[in-house]
Amino acid sequence: MPKTPSPPAAAAPDSAAASPANPASYEAALQELEVLIAQLESGQLPLAQLASGYQRGAQLLAFCRSQLDAVENQIKQLDEGQIKPWTGAA
Repeated sequence: MPKTPSPPAAAAPDSAAASPANPASYEAALQELEVLIAQLESGQLPLAQLASGYQRGAQLLAFCRSQLDAVENQIKQLDEGQIKPWTGAA
């Protein structure tokens, strides 16, 4: 019976590799995206890395857009130079 928990534990790193974590900040995402774009544009990536790079780029772009949307919503709540408490999710 101890062998049953082992396969899920082994599957966890695979699922983490398939879905990289979000960057720590907008700036980190933008930097990673710039490096990734340079690699994609170089034409030196194998097809498998090209596809995964494109997918990662789409994830980074979505992350950056969500961060920008969150800041835009916060700015909209400015009142006489003070930022009101904002409860929206980023």
